[in-house]
Amino acid sequence: MSVVINTNYAATVASNNLATSNSMLQKSLNRLSSGSKIVSPSDDAGGLAVSMKLSATAKRQGAVNNNIGNAVSLLQTQDGALKVTGAVLARISELKVLNSDVTKSSSDKDNYNTEFVSLRAQLTALTSEKFNGISLFGSTTMAIATTEDASTASSVTVAARDLVSTAGGIGAIATTATSLTSLLLTDVTTALENVANMRASNGAEQSRLGFASELLTINKANLEAATSRIVDVDVAEESTNLARWNTLVSAGTSMLSQANQSAQTALKLLQG
Repeated sequence: MSVVINTNYAATVASNNLATSNSMLQKSLNRLSSGSKIVSPSDDAGGLAVSMKLSATAKRQGAVNNNIGNAVSLLQTQDGALKVTGAVLARISELKVLNSDVTKSSSDKDNYNTEFVSLRAQLTALTSEKFNGISLFGSTTMAIATTEDASTASSVTVAARDLVSTAGGIGAIATTATSLTSLLLTDVTTALENVANMRASNGAEQSRLGFASELLTINKANLEAATSRIVDVDVAEESTNLARWNTLVSAGTSMLSQANQSAQTALKLLQG
């Protein structure tokens, strides 16, 4: 091998190797400090794009789950109102029977009728119950999305429940019957049956939304796990890499120093 002064090939190679090792050491440090193996897009451009989409999907899953939780709360509030409605109707039916007792005086029957009028007003009040400004009872159905893409194929339809209409069963009681005498017991029993059916339908909708929420929770966890496999750093593996690059940087620094000393050979020849 020629002994030259202008070009120190060994030092150049050592310098290049040291630069590479130092760059990898810095990258390893960045990964461990950030907890992510994609510190910059150049680390894994394709993986970064996929992880962003998966992360956004997971966040939408969480948002849909929150919406379902609010819908369940609305249904629970509605069921509470229906439960009270059923209790009021049961008491009205009891008053109707008590009022037909021939042993009761006119004063007794007036007392029963006073309670009936008060309960009738309560029925009217129940029909206007709201949840966060949304009417619990009416003629409008609601479609609750259960997927992050808002697909109508998998949405849950919350049926309209109109307590005032004839179909609802309490219209004749709350608006027409002014006293126990004019009240028909069949209207009360029909109303009770309709309220019971509404509660059953309400429960079925809550059950389905509960399962939809469970699926969203599972899907969100799986999406987060998939994202983690792409972007999260394996600390054990990266710690090993850090030790490796640390050693190579130290060795490269030492070898560069040795390579720089090789030029001294030419000087010794010139001095001789």
